[in-house]
Amino acid sequence: MKNWSFIAQGIASVLFVILVFMYFIGSWRADPIIEILFFFIMVTSVFGFGIETNKRVSKS
Repeated sequence: MKNWSFIAQGIASVLFVILVFMYFIGSWRADPIIEILFFFIMVTSVFGFGIETNKRVSKS
């Protein structure tokens, strides 16, 4: 069950990175608050995924 959580967190991180990248290249626009919110969610999700990856690597 823990494996699914790890995979879901990885997919969410990749999707938020793609959304923020699409914003920077001009593919979509949103309200400034939504843009800032997506950016901070991206940073948080990538950081959390990195921590989980580090835990998995340290265990093996």
